[in-house]
Amino acid sequence: MAETEKITINLSVVDLGKIDLLVEEGFYTNRTDCIRSAIRRELYTQKEHIDATITRQHRYLGVIRLSATDLEKYHERGEMLELSVVGFLHLADDISADLAEATIKSVKVTGVFSHSKEVMMRLNDLGRLHNK
Repeated sequence: MAETEKITINLSVVDLGKIDLLVEEGFYTNRTDCIRSAIRRELYTQKEHIDATITRQHRYLGVIRLSATDLEKYHERGEMLELSVVGFLHLADDISADLAEATIKSVKVTGVFSHSKEVMMRLNDLGRLHNK
C-alpha cells in the first residue's frame, strides 16, 4: 500500500496560471511539487495547533496497522480499543466482524481508514464508527 493518497482540488484559472509561471521559471519541477510544498508550509505553520489537538484528543499520529492477532491479545485481556488516528488506520482482512465487535469500542480516523466491508458494516451498525 502506498504511503500517499491521490486527491483532487479545484483552483481558479488565475491561481493555476501563477503555479504554471513558477514551474516555468524553475521554482518547482511541476504543479504537484508546487502544491505539495505549499501544503507542507501550511502544515508547518499550523504545527503547534495540530500537535495540541492530537494531544488534547488523545489521538495516534501516523500509520497504524492491526491484525486479528493484535486484536485477539486485547480481547484476551478484556480490553476495548478506542481508536482515534490522524493519518492511516489499517484493519487487516483477517479481522472478523465478531472480533472487531468484541474489541473495538470506537473508531475515528482523520485521514485514511482501510478495512473490510464486513467490519465497517458491523462497526457502523453498532454506532462505533465516527468517520465522515
